[in-house]
Amino acid sequence: MGKHRDEKIVKHFITRRDFLWLSSMTAAGLMTGCATNPVTGKSQIMLVSKDTEIQIDQQYSPHQISSDYGVLQDTALNNYINRTGMRIAEKTHRPDMPYSFKGVNATYVNAYAFPGGSIAATRGILVSLDNEAEFAALLGHELGHVNARHTAEQMSKGMLIQTLVGGLAVLAGTQGSGVGELAGTLGMVGAGALLASYSRDNEREADALGMEYMVRAGYSPDGMIGLMDMLNSLSKHSPNVIELMFATHPMSSERYKTAVDTIATKYKSVNKDRLYRERYMDNTARLRAMRGAIEDLQKGEKEMASQKYDSAETYFGNALKKAPEDYAGLVMMSMCQLAQNKHSEAQRYADKAKAVYPKEAQAYHLCGFAKIQQKKYESAYTDFQSYEKRLPGNPNTTFFKGYSLEGMQRTKEAAEEYSKYLQVVKEGENAQHAYQRLVDWGYIK
Repeated sequence: MGKHRDEKIVKHFITRRDFLWLSSMTAAGLMTGCATNPVTGKSQIMLVSKDTEIQIDQQYSPHQISSDYGVLQDTALNNYINRTGMRIAEKTHRPDMPYSFKGVNATYVNAYAFPGGSIAATRGILVSLDNEAEFAALLGHELGHVNARHTAEQMSKGMLIQTLVGGLAVLAGTQGSGVGELAGTLGMVGAGALLASYSRDNEREADALGMEYMVRAGYSPDGMIGLMDMLNSLSKHSPNVIELMFATHPMSSERYKTAVDTIATKYKSVNKDRLYRERYMDNTARLRAMRGAIEDLQKGEKEMASQKYDSAETYFGNALKKAPEDYAGLVMMSMCQLAQNKHSEAQRYADKAKAVYPKEAQAYHLCGFAKIQQKKYESAYTDFQSYEKRLPGNPNTTFFKGYSLEGMQRTKEAAEEYSKYLQVVKEGENAQHAYQRLVDWGYIK
């Protein structure tokens, strides 16, 4: 990257506010015209087919899940999450969608849905819930967004900004993670990067649908009030950990009042005892035992967002004392070391993260980046290959592979990677570097 660029590789990932879009309606397989809304039964402008919703989901949701430090490694808890979600999904207007429900290792408070039915909840929100009815309300709300086709509707109305980087059209939105900006600098997707921002009308509809679905599945509608009470309380006492939740799911006193009124009228006769607190507590016991470590990670991310790296490092260190093999904690600490140009320490934590969660991609990228800074090009190239194998579709990986090959003086192979990178990324310092090398090596006249 030249003599001035050994300490910094400039980001060319995404920084846009609205959700994902594809480069061309034709290439994406979009359908122009009207469709019947599965919830209202009314005709609506809909350019996005069901197949395209599923395609978008399958292509982009893995990147968001990886940016949230991967799926929880607690198989029993994930099975419980998916089982609970599927019980509610069966009662929706679109029961034939390929739903999946996962817990992810992120510590900020949120849950999100992709348009094809992939739904995830963070550790931050899972440890904050008090019973299964609140969890059902959370999942029901996300199912409401999928069933009302809110993302597809935004696309069809042209409300979304088209951003294409090598097949990854990504929303950067409000970064829920304090390491979000740094993740972009490193060429990764920051936490919250792919989350849709819904309108207040979308939220009202998702609330109503969520309550309908959870009641159909046998839960007390009071779970929705409990969920809203918890979120409002957190927003007052820990606003930083819930920032992304309210950015993507705007809350209002009107939503709360509407929920209370709906329970008092429409669901007046529903059994209010079906909260299933004990079942939720039993299934989340191991996760809740880590609450102290999770709270330390939340505080560390807040300090990272303010570029208070010494303080962030202290919080991350405290978390890792409580949970030494926590993948998210190790990755956060690695990124904190990179932010301070402590590259060998960053590599050490990334190596630990790879060892505790070898199937997850993010640590390989961090390890490769740290090795590039130490001029360990061959080993860095191997890490970027490992990242790409686990999570294909990030064009920045192509660039870093090219840079590693350049460091090994494998010019021809580096040129091939740079050429592939420039086919999809045209701007930014990385693109300038790749282009200049192709000129210097005689591939571009």
